[in-house]
Amino acid sequence: MEERQASTGQHKMIVSNRSACSLNGITNILSFDVSEILLETRLGMLMIRGKDLHVNRLTLEKGEVDLSGEIDSLQYSDMKKGSGQGESLLHRLFR
Repeated sequence: MEERQASTGQHKMIVSNRSACSLNGITNILSFDVSEILLETRLGMLMIRGKDLHVNRLTLEKGEVDLSGEIDSLQYSDMKKGSGQGESLLHRLFR
């Protein structure tokens, strides 16, 4: 069932007690450090901010990521919006 979900572009996130997060539908990790993780999902960019963030498991073949740490915020950004045409995606995220 997981393979079918990944191929249809579905994205799922489970957050437990703001200290652990499991995600699928991940296509890439663009950057990460202890305070911020930037993921590319099948449905857009996802910025996770917090403290002591760690990538515990990464399986890009299946599109799965497990994170731990103190999660303060989750923010999605749609990759398809062309409001900042000519600007890089990272520039638009960090305005």
